[in-house]
Amino acid sequence: MNIRQHTEELEKKFLSPRAMLSSNSRGRERAEAPCQIRTAFQRDRDRIVHSKSFRRLKHKTQVFLAPAGDHYRTRLTHTLEVSQLARTIARALRLNEDLSEAISLGHDLGHTPFGHAGEEVLHRIVPGGFNHWEQSLRIVEVLENNGRGLNLTWEVREGIVKHSKGTGEIVPTKQEEKSETLEGRVVRLSDIIAYVNHDIDDACRAGVLQPSDIPAELRKSLGQSHSERINRMVTDVIYSSMAIELSDITMSESMLAATEKLRDFLHIAVYENLIPKAEFTKTEKMITELYHYLLKNPYKMPGKLSEKEPLERIVCDFIAGMTDRYAIRLFEEIYIPKPWAII
Repeated sequence: MNIRQHTEELEKKFLSPRAMLSSNSRGRERAEAPCQIRTAFQRDRDRIVHSKSFRRLKHKTQVFLAPAGDHYRTRLTHTLEVSQLARTIARALRLNEDLSEAISLGHDLGHTPFGHAGEEVLHRIVPGGFNHWEQSLRIVEVLENNGRGLNLTWEVREGIVKHSKGTGEIVPTKQEEKSETLEGRVVRLSDIIAYVNHDIDDACRAGVLQPSDIPAELRKSLGQSHSERINRMVTDVIYSSMAIELSDITMSESMLAATEKLRDFLHIAVYENLIPKAEFTKTEKMITELYHYLLKNPYKMPGKLSEKEPLERIVCDFIAGMTDRYAIRLFEEIYIPKPWAII
């Protein structure tokens, strides 16, 4: 028995009957010999961490565009916080931590430069629209590894594409919107717990928000501090899910209502705030101009263009994969005149 097989046997012995066992994975689109050391989900986690798309997350906006301070979240730090929360919940519920971690690390690979502002403009101008969760799946299935994708397991890919809720239900009532694994559902809740709390933290750091601006009823029910709110939410998810014997991953009614109210408050006080939104108006113009320019000048994109994909899709993939600073640099190169001197 090798190390992987030993780990798989430990999963069978110690994990919940409702956990997704590595040995029961539906497998990959392209069959591969199993690793002697790592389980299928551990292997997926490593592939995501070593991907180019994952490294680019460190220079992609979470909420505040190109912040001068070192302590603001980026899309990468958000991803790591989601991963940490998901592992905590999965461990407490005796679910498969490695699966939750792999989904967490891959869930936002498809995010555009400039955060949701970038996503909104691509959704508006690209034929067929654009959603970051679909782009995350496209990255791991098609775009990474020189067009071969990462060949991840079905469970990780399914969890990635079903992680997002937008302004919809935090705990979906429609079965088709739920991940088929409890580990994927853990990531969905970990995502919102992470972002509603760290976005408040960043907004206070930026002076856009004061802690006292949070409605008094939410401060009372969720806590006064960042850590207190996270602790209450995570604890609630764990005990609420245990109370229904892991038939779902959920929150209590009161905690769910409070979390929804906090999310709604954030949209009004932070995401629609005129201070950060003024900068995003500029980025919308930038992405629109880059998109139309590259459609007319596809040779500006590196590498050989695929003949299997429409040009609009290729340009969309290229722009969505940009970091904030790369998009700014390319825009400057194309549209900003450079000083020169006659010698």
